[in-house]
Amino acid sequence: MTSQNNVLKGVFLVALGATTYGMLATFVKMAYTEGYTTAEVTTSQFIYGILGILLINLFQRIKNKNSAVKASPKNIFNLMLAGTSLGMTSLFYYLAVKYIPVSIGIVLLMQTVWMGVLLEMILEKKLPSKQKVIAVCIVLFGTVLATNIINNDIELDWRGLLWGMLAAASFTTTMFTANSVATEISSAQRSLYMLLGGAVIVFSFAFATQVTAFNLEIFLKWGIVLSLFGTIIPPLLMTAGFPLTGIGLGSIVSALELPVSVMMAYILLNEKVIFSQWVGIVLIILAIIIMNVNFKRKR
Repeated sequence: MTSQNNVLKGVFLVALGATTYGMLATFVKMAYTEGYTTAEVTTSQFIYGILGILLINLFQRIKNKNSAVKASPKNIFNLMLAGTSLGMTSLFYYLAVKYIPVSIGIVLLMQTVWMGVLLEMILEKKLPSKQKVIAVCIVLFGTVLATNIINNDIELDWRGLLWGMLAAASFTTTMFTANSVATEISSAQRSLYMLLGGAVIVFSFAFATQVTAFNLEIFLKWGIVLSLFGTIIPPLLMTAGFPLTGIGLGSIVSALELPVSVMMAYILLNEKVIFSQWVGIVLIILAIIIMNVNFKRKR
């Protein structure tokens, strides 16, 4: 009974984390409509995110009376290096939703499903299972429907599509590195150093692209919201929930991010989402379920 309760607790934590992250792109789009730049949005998010995670680390250190395993210089370097892909994911994703609807941007980010299979095939030097191949085919078909590229009435900006695919590629890298680098130290420490690595990318981008004076009002209006929904709450909930659910069930539950993101865009941004797009979204979620249920059985 206790084991079942732990799984349910894990499902709740992962679902809440995925739901929170699913709301993020809509808030970014709303910040854009108020005239803020990508540099301002990402910089404020990462600065508040680092401060938030620093406080969490400090609280844990006091609670554990400095007994927790501390990160070595090698751990810090590897995590910061891995964190650069985290910074690139945020940048690419936010640049994507600047040019295309949020409902399309989240679908492009979900291309991590087949990109992950491809990366796994390259790293392990073996062909994927039939179940994974079927899942990839369903994802690709679902993407065609979800992005509505068959209908000529919607013209998608190629810049948004390019940034969206780059976001998916960097997110795939983040997922692989986040689960394998310096796993012996606490998740709060790992989050901090990965954020610092991501901040190097974000701040470099801001320095290179911000041609007007930096609008400091972003810190009062959107910075806290973006850091909470994108940098602090989802990673903490996911890292707490995944050990309780396992990778298979956790991945299925985290797919909630997709419909939540589309619903938020539909309600708050009045983005048009037709029936065939909903069918495509359901197919992508179905593919994630197929892939992870079979993975779980295989284990």
